[in-house]
Amino acid sequence: MSDNTTPKSNKKASLTAQRRSARSFALQALYQWQLAGQPVNEIDAQFRVDNDMRNTDVRLFSELLIGVASRKSELDERYKPFLDRELSELDPVELTVLRIGAYELMHRLEVPYRVAINESVELAKVFGATESHRYVNGILDKLAQRVRMAEVKAKSSR
Repeated sequence: MSDNTTPKSNKKASLTAQRRSARSFALQALYQWQLAGQPVNEIDAQFRVDNDMRNTDVRLFSELLIGVASRKSELDERYKPFLDRELSELDPVELTVLRIGAYELMHRLEVPYRVAINESVELAKVFGATESHRYVNGILDKLAQRVRMAEVKAKSSR
């Protein structure tokens, strides 16, 4: 029997898993930052010491942690028009997932918009309330139509 996976596909799967791990750690770190108000650089250092990050894209983890924290207001303002409630009424996990997704849509243009949305939906499924992934999906989809208009139109015209 032969193995159908090639070294290239194994590398891609490994990179995907490392990025997913980075997003998961970033969500937890941002949640801690949001609730405790601890400085981001301290949380970054703490996570690197307290967690096994050998299979994590650590650069992505730090980029998300620092980028989301430093652009919180900008991110919130971009998806706020699509919310059906006030920011203060959002569950803290949902809010953090929305911020990560918005950051990726707005500042990581090399990530396809569908990947950015899907990864946020997966975070919401793992860490959020029962139906929060649907809410996150709807908000980020509307945001993508605004901030990635050309990419969204190109995908829908195929």
